Amino acid sequence: MSAATHDDYYVPHGSHWPIVGSIGLTTLLGGFATMLNGSTMGGKLMIAGVLIVLFMMFGWFGTVIRESEGGYYNEQVDRSFRWGMSWFIFSEVMFFAAFFGALFYAREFSIPWIGGGGNNMMTNLELWNSWEAAWPTNGPANVGGEYEVMGAWGLPALNTLILLSSGVTVTWAHWALKKGNRSQLVLGLLATVVLGFTFVGLQAMEYSHAYHEMNLTLGSGIYGSTFFMLTGFHGFHVTMGAIMLTVIMFRSMKGHFTAEHHFGFEAVAWYWHFVDVVWLGLFIFVYWL
Repeated sequence: MSAATHDDYYVPHGSHWPIVGSIGLTTLLGGFATMLNGSTMGGKLMIAGVLIVLFMMFGWFGTVIRESEGGYYNEQVDRSFRWGMSWFIFSEVMFFAAFFGALFYAREFSIPWIGGGGNNMMTNLELWNSWEAAWPTNGPANVGGEYEVMGAWGLPALNTLILLSSGVTVTWAHWALKKGNRSQLVLGLLATVVLGFTFVGLQAMEYSHAYHEMNLTLGSGIYGSTFFMLTGFHGFHVTMGAIMLTVIMFRSMKGHFTAEHHFGFEAVAWYWHFVDVVWLGLFIFVYWL
């Protein structure tokens, strides 16, 4: 028995995975800090930390899957998982809200102030009297160098179509799961995974084009830094979501999940729909406007 159950309240068993994860994260952070200070050991420590964290995730998630499939969890555990995932997605909403806020502040406040708006006329006249306060910008006096703006109707528009389509396919897979159609479930998940990794691949192509042909880099002033900050973090989230969907697909192929018991699937689907919504905001405010 993996845990004790008192009436309808689940009491988890002792686990070594939290301390393993703590060791991995500490090693990762320590390696990163020493690398920034020029230590040759920093990169090796970072790799070791990543490997420990991956080992922890594989072991801990595997334990949770075995307990779930073994029938150890009750409705109280299901509610706790749902609340946990809800709060996690809320934290991700706040994460991206901070970066969208930085973009909004730069465009609507900082640039007009530097350009002499309001009571700051002397700022523009004395320091950057030839600079036009308009978005996108590479900074006063062109501190970011010459660059090209990333258009909205090339790869970004195609990626928007791909990601929105993936939201449809994961919903189609969810309907299949509720109807007990295992083949449609796996097919829908496979389509979603392919679309997700296609999005990541096209974004990598976009980044390569930006760096090598448009001179659009992280150093291209406030436009370049906010562009890569927002799209890069979103791309990381898409990658993580596609990996999670891959795990769910293999679990579905093994016969996991039923119409009544499938929160593991739902949690990843929630996360994927969140990623879709964030991308719509990115496409409108970073690429289009």
